[in-house]
Amino acid sequence: MSAAGKSGLVSKTLAVLLKDLRSELRTRYAICAIIMFAVVTVVAVGFATGGITLEKDLQGILLWLVIYFASMAGIGQSFIKEEENRTSLALRLFAYPPSVYGGKYLFNLMLLFVLEIIVVPLFAMLVGLQVKCYVLFFSVLILGTIGLAGTTTIIAAIISKTSTKGVLFAVLSFPLILPLLIMAILLKRLGGVAGVNFLCSSNVCLRIFTFRLCLE
Repeated sequence: MSAAGKSGLVSKTLAVLLKDLRSELRTRYAICAIIMFAVVTVVAVGFATGGITLEKDLQGILLWLVIYFASMAGIGQSFIKEEENRTSLALRLFAYPPSVYGGKYLFNLMLLFVLEIIVVPLFAMLVGLQVKCYVLFFSVLILGTIGLAGTTTIIAAIISKTSTKGVLFAVLSFPLILPLLIMAILLKRLGGVAGVNFLCSSNVCLRIFTFRLCLE
């Protein structure tokens, strides 16, 4: 790809991202949905444990489950809104498939980072979070978020044209995320609560190729 083509790809990716950000700032649907779900879940778990110090394995499991299920509450809206507003065709005409995927991916990634900024401290206060190495903890949390955002973005694109979007989004995402959650629990025992090897199951090129097929 030429320099001009790469420049156009980046500019259109950023244009899709800015469009989604402006739309979300007007409605605040996705961010409110995932934060409210996460806060209610963490508070419920905190009351259920009753101040009991949980084992480290259980802490890691609960943290990733809260992040995963909270993301299911609103992260798929970036594509679903395009279909509901009937703007998906205009979006496909405006930008290349990689640009659409990249913009939506960056938007969902930002949503997940905002979610974790709120959830992780709240989880540590109400449930407890024992971390051996903070560098490892935050490193794998970031890598896990990158993998989670990439997987859920492509699933959201696939189910956006179906009638039962919400149900299919959770059903199709869970089998893909489950191996990543299992790796998180296993790697956690090596040095941190939130260990994970998300990148092994997140091939960016394969997702972009699949996304291109979905749009054609």
